[in-house]
Amino acid sequence: MEKDYILDLMRSKKTVFTFKDLILFWAESDVNFVKKKIHRYVKAGKMNAVRRGIYSKDKNYDKYELATKIYTPSYISMETALGAAGITFQLYSQIFIASYTTKEIECDGQKYSYKKIKDTILTNQAGIESRENYSIASPERAFLDVIYLNKDYHFDNLSVLNWEKVYEILPIYGGNKRMAKMVKMYQTNGS
Repeated sequence: MEKDYILDLMRSKKTVFTFKDLILFWAESDVNFVKKKIHRYVKAGKMNAVRRGIYSKDKNYDKYELATKIYTPSYISMETALGAAGITFQLYSQIFIASYTTKEIECDGQKYSYKKIKDTILTNQAGIESRENYSIASPERAFLDVIYLNKDYHFDNLSVLNWEKVYEILPIYGGNKRMAKMVKMYQTNGS
């Protein structure tokens, strides 16, 4: 009986796959075979080509999952995580992601804003929550990422933050004195 590659894909909890993911997922060593399968499935409407080398089961894929697949390593952070936590009230249409590069991308009608942070910070898991198919900064980590990237920033509601966690995560930013000073100032004025 022939292996049903699409059925395997549909059973997966992932909604977005890179070309490398599909090679591993289907346990195929023949790269050309995988390319042909993908091409046939996309042409037949059984898979969706989202971006070069990135595919989804259908049009209803997880945008956060895609955001962290375009550039890896990365995690959802800054205004996206702060808005979800109720720390900022401004609604942004784009998704903000901490990454190793700074880029603005539009893909399938969605804007993705990647902000570069140092590799030692990016790869440190302190304050990063692993969801089913992507990682997102905790409110405290997103708050610190914003301070790391901005000299001055307005937060609407800092009462949501656990200041103990903020101070636990702060050292990963390399003893940044400006940040430590800003955190104290925000804590004094905002909670």
